[in-house]
Amino acid sequence: MTLYDLPAPAKLNLFLHVVGRRSDGYHLLESVFRLITLADSISIDLRSDGELSLESNLGMQVRPEDDLVVKAARLLQQRTGTPLGAHLHVTKRIPVGGGLGGGSSDAATVLMGLNRLWRTGLTRSELANLGLSLGADVPFFVFGQTAFVQGVGEKLEPVAVADASYLVFKPAASASTPTIFKAADLTRNTDRVKIADFSGADRFVGSTNVESGFGRNDLEPVVKRLLPVVSDAMSWVREQGFSVRLSGSGSCFFAELDSPADAQLARADLTAKMEKTSDGVAAVIEEVFACDGLPWHPLMHWLTD
Repeated sequence: MTLYDLPAPAKLNLFLHVVGRRSDGYHLLESVFRLITLADSISIDLRSDGELSLESNLGMQVRPEDDLVVKAARLLQQRTGTPLGAHLHVTKRIPVGGGLGGGSSDAATVLMGLNRLWRTGLTRSELANLGLSLGADVPFFVFGQTAFVQGVGEKLEPVAVADASYLVFKPAASASTPTIFKAADLTRNTDRVKIADFSGADRFVGSTNVESGFGRNDLEPVVKRLLPVVSDAMSWVREQGFSVRLSGSGSCFFAELDSPADAQLARADLTAKMEKTSDGVAAVIEEVFACDGLPWHPLMHWLTD
């Protein structure tokens, strides 16, 4: 039996505040996470021998046993005692190191897919708790809807946001999350907010003032200092009239627009400008994605609460 082309959608941090630091070194965050249509896809073949194997369109950049999707499958095996195994095929589209949650989303999709394929019967909350040991973002993808996120990523509350589309920019650089969070100049004492603060705020819309939208990403100054390519890329897009913000702890940033048509037109316009320019913009922005916000994870209905 095979599950084909299961989606593993990316996420955006509509804002990201670092509000403290625990004694164990983990940072306390407040953020709104939103799913978008940019996604990896995963196919899963059932194995009866209990073994786990992996292939990817990116090749084997790490040993299979060290890959997060294999770790997710192994963890579900251990938690449930199933004798079954699986062959995992991952097609990556989400930029690695971009702050879009690709690895965590892949792990969550594997947990949801194998929970169904192996008939292990874990609930959404049980899978989310299992996923937390794999990474702070994994519970959000299992949660499966736009969320106000607190703590180290484990405290999730649903929050309503307006329909929107996005341009997501992939600079010619990848960020290291541990390096970003260890930076001495990282702000770690931003005032706490409430869901009502975000819900009543102006939307973060693309062609407006660069400081529009609720809050900020506290990691952005650090990323721009460590990765000048990101700073250059963001500056160029802002010069074209778009308000942009970094997502997560990675190198990717985004602009919000009103509709899919607006996003597609803006992508075509910016791509044309990048191809015509002689100032090196094409060397600092590798790719521009036009995508839409998702209200729900496509596999959300596979789980019970």
